[in-house]
Amino acid sequence: MTLSDGTRGVLYILAAAFFFGSAAPLTKLLLTSVSPVTLASLLYMGSGLFFAALWLVRRRFFTTNHTREAPVERRDLPWIAGSVLSGSVLATLVLMVSLQYTPAATAAVLLGFEAVATTLVAALVFHEPVGRRIWGALACITLSCVVLTWDPSSPFGFSLAALGVILTCFLWGTDTNISRHVSGRDPIQLVAIKGLSGGLILTAVVFILGQPYPDLPFIFGGMAVGILGFGGIMTICFLRSLRVLGAARAGALFSTNPVFGVIVSLLIFRELPEPGFIIAFVFMAAGTWLLVSEKHAHRHTHDPLRHSHRHAHDDLHHDDHIHGPEAPQVDKDGYHSHPHWHKPLEHEHPHRPDLHHRHKH
Repeated sequence: MTLSDGTRGVLYILAAAFFFGSAAPLTKLLLTSVSPVTLASLLYMGSGLFFAALWLVRRRFFTTNHTREAPVERRDLPWIAGSVLSGSVLATLVLMVSLQYTPAATAAVLLGFEAVATTLVAALVFHEPVGRRIWGALACITLSCVVLTWDPSSPFGFSLAALGVILTCFLWGTDTNISRHVSGRDPIQLVAIKGLSGGLILTAVVFILGQPYPDLPFIFGGMAVGILGFGGIMTICFLRSLRVLGAARAGALFSTNPVFGVIVSLLIFRELPEPGFIIAFVFMAAGTWLLVSEKHAHRHTHDPLRHSHRHAHDDLHHDDHIHGPEAPQVDKDGYHSHPHWHKPLEHEHPHRPDLHHRHKH
């Protein structure tokens, strides 16, 4: 049975949530032996080196697979630079410092605030359509985060470390919205570029600060976590989902990552949740359900568009364009990638803010 693009998008983002949620407590475990800045550099160098090697091997020996995805172009570089700065460098540094002073289970749930941050940036900055149902869901998730960040013993009433995790979510939310502009490109190539760029910048910071590097087992451990959950497989799944779901919806489904993070935290640290955690988790679950069950359909117009991305021809948008002799053959699932035109079109069907539905409302 062939899965629809929407179903694929949901499965990709749930996979991303699993890898990311599991990586947070593993990162906290590594922080007991590795300094925050050093670990941040290892996370992204690991994913960058691994996927750069994978991209080169695929390009050299698996040319058919290589043509299924649209390559990165020069015009994409400003978006990639913004993504590296906000998501790979600043967000990771803030998170590594904050995780040192935040219980693993609490940090895992707080990271669900990324759905709120992503949607706020998507709606207010990039004008992605967001309805009342989504705002209600975001209110639930915000209440969840308020419960977790409240600390009566703190002079400010809130845990500074928890607020640091929330700042990380805003930085990642910005990264998500920037990344949607290049989500149609080859995700392996994007992850390689982002990982190496972020890793080199963070490594330079390590040397400037004079931070020590740990023993080899911890170096390999940090790089392995990066390959799985920070900039690696998680990001590839996230980018594939962004193509279909848009930033706000992908961020919404990604907010399920605390479930996986809490489970792994309980297995590793044997931390029993505090009473506030249960209340926060209920709010988080309610908000996630509202986001996942949201539907959107109306009559809309597509302007003429020329772009390149992985696509099939059994949908409402790729069943009429002409293929020249240079177009690559489709794979066994009916997909390939090449530059193509979309004619003006007006129709009505359920849709999300994917690569073809970033119209105004």
